Amino acid sequence: MGFKAAALQFTVILAGLLFGLVPASGQERVVKLVGFGDSLMAGYQLPPQEALPAQLQRKLQAMGVAVEIANAGVSGDTSAGGRSRVDWSVPDGTDGVILELGANDALRGLSPAETEANLDAIIGRLNERGIAVLLVGMLAPPNMGPDYANSFNPIYPRLAEKHRLAFYPFVLEGVVTKPELQLDDGMHPNTEGVAVMADGMLPVMQAFVEEILKKGK
Repeated sequence: MGFKAAALQFTVILAGLLFGLVPASGQERVVKLVGFGDSLMAGYQLPPQEALPAQLQRKLQAMGVAVEIANAGVSGDTSAGGRSRVDWSVPDGTDGVILELGANDALRGLSPAETEANLDAIIGRLNERGIAVLLVGMLAPPNMGPDYANSFNPIYPRLAEKHRLAFYPFVLEGVVTKPELQLDDGMHPNTEGVAVMADGMLPVMQAFVEEILKKGK
């Protein structure tokens, strides 16, 4: 390559970076994700910039992963609520969804079979739309008893296997037993707790984005 050609190529790349045409990470495009869930996704009592989607986005971008994560979390939402709103909460052009629902189902003692059917329907609908899914699991609270837990807890690995999904087994990993990482209600994570959640999810998130890019080529 001659000097003039090399200089021209450098100028084009530089212009692309300056005007947002080429992501700084070297990715061909920015991957657009939606965090679809309940209060654990919405960021209950936290500033929007400290909710899980925002913290994941910042951490991934710091790693050179060009990604945007919209927050479609609704506090108090159940799997049935998610099923009813999935089409309008996840816009066209979305590359992938971080699906985190079921905590409120368990807290209310709803039928695990119904929870599984709702999540299965959400995943199926997203698959129909060509949107990748990262399934985030939940565990039944201890006060629900072992019988309920034995019915509820296997929902997520079973669905992940059935649909061959990217999977993170427990959204509150590293937070659930640590009061210093929770709000005063003892249920929801504080800002530091969300950071722990995001750090735990990072390897799965990075692989999820890479798989989306691979399939898009």
